[in-house]
Amino acid sequence: MPQPDAAPDPHRISIVVPVYQGEQTLRTLIGEILPLTSVTYSPGGRPLIVEEVLLVFDHGPDNSADVIRALTEEHTFVRGVWLSRNFGQHPATLAGMASSGGEWIVTMDEDGQHDPADIGGLLDTALDLRASVVYAKPTNAAPHGFWRNAASRGSKWLIAKAMAADNTVSYQSYRLVLGEVGRSVAAYAGSEAYLDVALGWIAGEVTTSPVELREEHGRRSGYRLRTLLSHFWRMVLSSGTKGLRLVSLIGVAFAGLGLALVLYVLASYLLFDLGSEVRGWASTMVILLFGFGATLFSLGVVAEYVGVNVKTAMGKPPYLIVADPADGPLGRTTPTVDPPLPTSSA
Repeated sequence: MPQPDAAPDPHRISIVVPVYQGEQTLRTLIGEILPLTSVTYSPGGRPLIVEEVLLVFDHGPDNSADVIRALTEEHTFVRGVWLSRNFGQHPATLAGMASSGGEWIVTMDEDGQHDPADIGGLLDTALDLRASVVYAKPTNAAPHGFWRNAASRGSKWLIAKAMAADNTVSYQSYRLVLGEVGRSVAAYAGSEAYLDVALGWIAGEVTTSPVELREEHGRRSGYRLRTLLSHFWRMVLSSGTKGLRLVSLIGVAFAGLGLALVLYVLASYLLFDLGSEVRGWASTMVILLFGFGATLFSLGVVAEYVGVNVKTAMGKPPYLIVADPADGPLGRTTPTVDPPLPTSSA
């Protein structure tokens, strides 16, 4: 595309990458981002430049920390952000947002599914539609297998429809966020807040831009059933009090079921089996079990909401940024001199 003679100032972009198992993939990702660290142009002709890439170390099981240190030595635009322990993908993303300085923030995964070349398209969509948040919208099925893709689509539909979330855009970890919006969310989001729900609370226009997902590079996904369920439940609890209303609906439904069963028993006794002994121990036990089950389920949902508020009131942080452990006391593990020999008393 021809470049204009007097180009405006380029859009300054910070890229945030939560790192959990990035030992085998980070170098390839940084290599793909490298051309964007000079002024390039989006498909719509807008100038952009990636000023910094923040690699947020989330204490994974591999040697990602050493790779991050090496990349920061090799490239001036790469910065390491060190968390005190493993917090998870969304808190790590928030920590990177809080540490960024760009006009725009792009968040992407470490595994190579997200192509940095699509950043220009995300930026064009944001500027054309005056949107403060743009999610990548995959044009192909995610390379995770049928069941995981189906579960992901189902959970997002439930949040958007059944839970009546504030916006119905399909969430993706590949997103472009206006810098001041991303940093504000990182400043106030609580420890149990789901990042995309929190963005929806304050963002203006939220939209999507088409991208094509790629295969993960040489590693299996770190998401397991337990992790996915945890993400789903956090979405539910972060979506407001809709879950509590669901509890009320469950109570009404079971009350109606109980009334229907009572009417059925009375009708059977009075109309079809007059004078016979009413036997219903099995039915009674079933009703009791269903009733107690619904009650316990409802109490569990209420307890989860109470727990979220207790953690927030106690001041539990969503993340904690520290210095590189290798540069502090924890990095000085090897003695430099032999310890002195004990002296004997005279």
